[in-house]
Amino acid sequence: MNQYPGRNGMNDVEKAPNHGEQRKNQDFVGVEPDSSRDEEFAAEMTADNYEPDVAGDDDVNTTFGWIGIALSVISFFIWPVIFGAAGIILGFMSRSRGADTLGNIAIAAGAISILITLFVLPFV
Repeated sequence: MNQYPGRNGMNDVEKAPNHGEQRKNQDFVGVEPDSSRDEEFAAEMTADNYEPDVAGDDDVNTTFGWIGIALSVISFFIWPVIFGAAGIILGFMSRSRGADTLGNIAIAAGAISILITLFVLPFV
């Protein structure tokens, strides 16, 4: 038979026992806590603790710059317009990725090589 007949609509019978639980959450009607234990919820890692590895990106930035400088220097000796233009393009790529000094050097060396080839060498 039903041990707690108050649930069947008979209001004159006492309610089910609380088993020593604390009466928390009185704001919510009809909600009783499952236990009297205090539980702790913690985040193991937050966004403030996250430090991305940016060392891998620096290698790519400096690689474009160094290749651009190498092509610009080679352009002083062989195919100045082609290697100089390639050095200038790689210089702009390295500048856009954060390696400003290497990019500027590659751009300047490539431009100087092309200018010497177009304006100085025809008169020598």
